[in-house]
Amino acid sequence: MQRRKFMKQSLLAGGALFASASVIAGNKKQNTPDDAKPFHLNYGIHDGMFKNHAGPDFTEQIKFAHSMGFRAIEDNGMMARPVDQQKLIGDTLAKLGMTMGVFVITSNNWHWKTSLTTGKQEWIDLMIKDCREAVEVAKRCNARWMTVVPGNYEKNLSQEFQTANVINALRKASAIFEPHGLVMVLEALSDNADLFLRHTDQSFMICKAVNSPACKFLFDMYHMQRNEGDIISNIDKVWEETPYFQVGDNPGRNEPGTGEMNYRNIFKHIQKKGYNGVLGMEHGNAKPGKEGELALIKAYREADDFM
Repeated sequence: MQRRKFMKQSLLAGGALFASASVIAGNKKQNTPDDAKPFHLNYGIHDGMFKNHAGPDFTEQIKFAHSMGFRAIEDNGMMARPVDQQKLIGDTLAKLGMTMGVFVITSNNWHWKTSLTTGKQEWIDLMIKDCREAVEVAKRCNARWMTVVPGNYEKNLSQEFQTANVINALRKASAIFEPHGLVMVLEALSDNADLFLRHTDQSFMICKAVNSPACKFLFDMYHMQRNEGDIISNIDKVWEETPYFQVGDNPGRNEPGTGEMNYRNIFKHIQKKGYNGVLGMEHGNAKPGKEGELALIKAYREADDFM
């Protein structure tokens, strides 16, 4: 992943940003990597984020994002895409020198049900089937990280039994990924109270217990702000088990600067610690249309201005 210094004057001036984007919007064939310098950190866009400038084709959105300085993507729905589309996205990233971030291991939908916490073999079998398919998907799109959510609470079991069941299942998944150098990243969420995995300390403990380089923690800063706050301190506590971050301001789950979180300080802290992975932009655009997309780029330029 590329980390180069950029000239702050090139895009921090709103007029320069709008002028550059307007040229690209008018003729996508004129896109070049020099239209905007790479960011200090490796922010990963998702499908739909730049659809108003680049159109509905995700590969065109990727090219536009590259021209604006972004060097990574993530795609939760990659496993559901046709094989030829997975390959096309992987080829596009390779040609542009961009990094594929996470996709969600989700084809059998066991993530969003009371599943791995139960210890039942039927759920473990579905997970194993998905993990084996995920290995093939990762090869096609040049991915290394895959998101895993252990499912909901099993209310008939204690927290300790559920935790043991989850650890057992994740050890089986790790055995599939480890020979390929792939990493499943556990995401703690804030969407509803039924979710089993919700906190940094809980996630850290499970990763330590699984004890595999193929099982780590996805630190989604939006969810962790909602569940516990104290973002920078908790990043330090779970650092050794955290190869992947996701971004989203709170409230609203939009780009940095639209909520209460000081992302410039957070990004500065992460960069100083030597992070060179992807920060997935798993959020919406605060404003609609092309104006909203330009505002999003400007927000990341401002939050990334910490050197």
